[in-house]
Amino acid sequence: MTEHKSASFLDRTLKNLRRGWQAIAGSSYGEEAASTRPDLPEDDAHQLLVQMRDCLENKGGDVSSRVRAAALGRVYLNLDSVGREKFLRLMAENFGVDDSAVEQAIGDFRRAADSDQRLGAQVALKGALQAPWRKLLTQFNALPEGVKFLVDLRAELMPLARKDAAFKAMDSDLKDILASWFDVDFLELRQIAWDSASAALLEKLIAYEAVHAIDGWEDLKNRLDSDRRCFGFFHPRMPDEPLIFVEVALVNGISGDVQVLLDTSAPSVDPLSADTAIFYSISNAQRGLAGISFGNFLIKRVVEELSAEFPNLKTFSTLSPIPGFRKWLDATVADGEPNLFTAEERRALNAACGRKGGAKGSLVSVLAMPDWHTNAAICEALKGPLTRLAARYLAQEKRAGDRARDPVAHFHLSNGARLERLNWLGDRSEKGMAQAAGLMVNYLYDLGRIEANHEAYTSAGAVDLSSGVKSLLKT
Repeated sequence: MTEHKSASFLDRTLKNLRRGWQAIAGSSYGEEAASTRPDLPEDDAHQLLVQMRDCLENKGGDVSSRVRAAALGRVYLNLDSVGREKFLRLMAENFGVDDSAVEQAIGDFRRAADSDQRLGAQVALKGALQAPWRKLLTQFNALPEGVKFLVDLRAELMPLARKDAAFKAMDSDLKDILASWFDVDFLELRQIAWDSASAALLEKLIAYEAVHAIDGWEDLKNRLDSDRRCFGFFHPRMPDEPLIFVEVALVNGISGDVQVLLDTSAPSVDPLSADTAIFYSISNAQRGLAGISFGNFLIKRVVEELSAEFPNLKTFSTLSPIPGFRKWLDATVADGEPNLFTAEERRALNAACGRKGGAKGSLVSVLAMPDWHTNAAICEALKGPLTRLAARYLAQEKRAGDRARDPVAHFHLSNGARLERLNWLGDRSEKGMAQAAGLMVNYLYDLGRIEANHEAYTSAGAVDLSSGVKSLLKT
């Protein structure tokens, strides 16, 4: 459902771009051909290549270049997925770095006789390493909605780069360009409220929510109620497009059940009396900005905003999913790791399942049942071992470079949070059961320890653990 909404949203964005660029592009080549032959046949591709070269040569000055860039952009927007891949391949294969120019610049640097010659050779080498496609891409920046166009273009380029090396360098360059444009100092933090946000922006929240799907307008209104807050980062060149947004519940005590937080029938809490802010959803809204991090700055800024508005708030915590737990657990069971369960856990699990075989087989069969969490005996047998294994997964399982294996854990731990508490059946949605057997986790942002925790984790992979999580790891 969310993917469908996002797709319809993108369609409307592209229509707006087409309209916005029409007056600029005039009658330049390509738009009509692209709409009637959207797969970009060879004859059209040859003409398009000529147009790309004209854009780079800057014939006629800046105004003419802007006209040609708009025409080029409208061609891209009128192509289908096959045509767009061909369009990007034309750029990748014809406007990359000139290896011979790089070799010449390296040779000149090596032959430089003095500092002036070396400096000149360095400048030449730097220029030789700049692929012409960078200039081609940045020409779109001057157009209305041009930044959004490039963000969406990268969203389409990234999967191509993963499967075809021809696109990797261009994706890397476009990421660098966008990273410089989307420096956090250029971003604006805005509260998104039900009674002040535009209908279009509210619709985008529904479409972009990536953690807990928003089930229509009533659900969204509940998430923006008086005891809720939603904040997002925005870029001045994309003022109506959130880059990332966080949803916050103002409550008393640390929450461990997302269904309770999202219950539209639950009474509102007086936000002035709340002592805890729960960050229960953080969603990156622009796929084309993947790898450009805003989340750590967002959380710190939101904590500052909430602390100023609600002085009674003493605790800042997340209620987070554990998206990689089931995948890791299934692989660990399949690998046959010995002593995964204690003798007591094996007996309890086999008894609850009515099996006499191994506990690992019982676990596999139980987790394959769609409604196992409604069976009290099975839940009692699984709660101890799965909570313990989830603690191990979050605190001890690593990727390269001492990074936590779970991506959400890495995000919060690198921001200086403490691994505070595991919550049994904290998310009983279909997604929550499939990803983490219903488990959720609280990461605590202790304002006095954030910097020290960040340094310990990023330098040595050390994870700050509550006493409760430590006790789980000892069992």
